[in-house]
Amino acid sequence: MALAFRKFLPTLDRVLVERLAAETVTRGGIMLPEKSHGKVLQATVMAVGPGSVNQEGDLRPVSVTVGQKVLLPEYGGTKVTLDDNDYFLFRDADILGQYED
Repeated sequence: MALAFRKFLPTLDRVLVERLAAETVTRGGIMLPEKSHGKVLQATVMAVGPGSVNQEGDLRPVSVTVGQKVLLPEYGGTKVTLDDNDYFLFRDADILGQYED
């Protein structure tokens, strides 16, 4: 997995994320069918770009760091496949929030 990120680094204020896996079993042990799986909106940040440049020419860094858990919008993002794994690219401003550890 680390080798894939050496080949691909996001540009500007883009963030590469990996969506968390959908729940397949409830806490009570009931298996959920695939049809009932909703779109997973939680993801882990895998790589970030350097940031965007404002009108004064100053670099504004990305607000998230690698390894953070974030909340994504339901729609959007660009799907990227690296080493047979699916990742998504979002702009920093599109990320809705961060989870505290």
